[in-house]
Amino acid sequence: MEPIRVSFLGPAASFSHQAAVGCFGTSAELFPRLSFADAFAAVQQQESDYAIIPIENSTNGSVVQNFDLLADRFDLYEDVKVCGEHYLTVHHCLLAHKNWSQPDIRSITKLYTHPQAWGQCENFLVKYLKGVERQDVSSTSKAAEIVSLEATERSGAIASRFAAEHHGLDVLADRIEDKADNTTRFLVLRNVKSERTARFRFDDVKAPSTHIQSPSPNPAEKTLISFKVRQDSPGALADALLIFKERGMNLTSINTRPSQTRAWQYIFFVECQQIPTDQNIQNVSDILHDLQQVTERCRHLGTWKDQLAPVQG
Repeated sequence: MEPIRVSFLGPAASFSHQAAVGCFGTSAELFPRLSFADAFAAVQQQESDYAIIPIENSTNGSVVQNFDLLADRFDLYEDVKVCGEHYLTVHHCLLAHKNWSQPDIRSITKLYTHPQAWGQCENFLVKYLKGVERQDVSSTSKAAEIVSLEATERSGAIASRFAAEHHGLDVLADRIEDKADNTTRFLVLRNVKSERTARFRFDDVKAPSTHIQSPSPNPAEKTLISFKVRQDSPGALADALLIFKERGMNLTSINTRPSQTRAWQYIFFVECQQIPTDQNIQNVSDILHDLQQVTERCRHLGTWKDQLAPVQG
């Protein structure tokens, strides 16, 4: 079989890279992308079969950049949908250049990392690196790459041990995240018009270890739907959410992003869960039909097996 092509946020040795390896194994061809938008575009243009993107962290919350891309306000990714999820336990390290003769945490003058990592390591930063300049970069692996090239500057990176090994850096402190169970959830994207992913379905090509618990014979399914409500209609949001209850859907999360069409109007992202049955496809179709009566725009963003909490059928 021709290798599966998977895009992730690069450069190499990012947490997204780790997630891609954990999710698809070593037989897939992995392609680092410069941005999340590039990963979405690669799937839309069928340059990649799948993309894996972080969507939320258990400590620091939602990755808003990817909710904005899922909102797809300009219809750039109309064929891209979610087909799976993967959970990665995230351990952060403080990294420094090996050429630093006497590495000392308190001598660091500048820190690099991805914006999500600051909030995940705040206790350590306040205790040991308070007042140190912080520089946002596109990924934790990019932070490690920058430090590896700064041989004379006393800079540090917050990234993984995987990144330290890849870029040849010293680990000054390990597991500096605030919570030991710090976990990031990734979504797997595919192009619904792709013949390749129709033949090589995610559930068939993913690595067995993608379940963080033992899968049940009948795991629950999750569905993600986005919609906008009318601002001039009292109770419009309540009416929309009631539809999910009436259709037997258990809401697992609600996120919002600005619509960017009118001030103070929002796009709502509702993730819901149900035990799979032969009626599920029709159920989602019925939800979308009902939402069209009480919202301005609604879209089905994908249905996939819940990897976190399998439900016995």
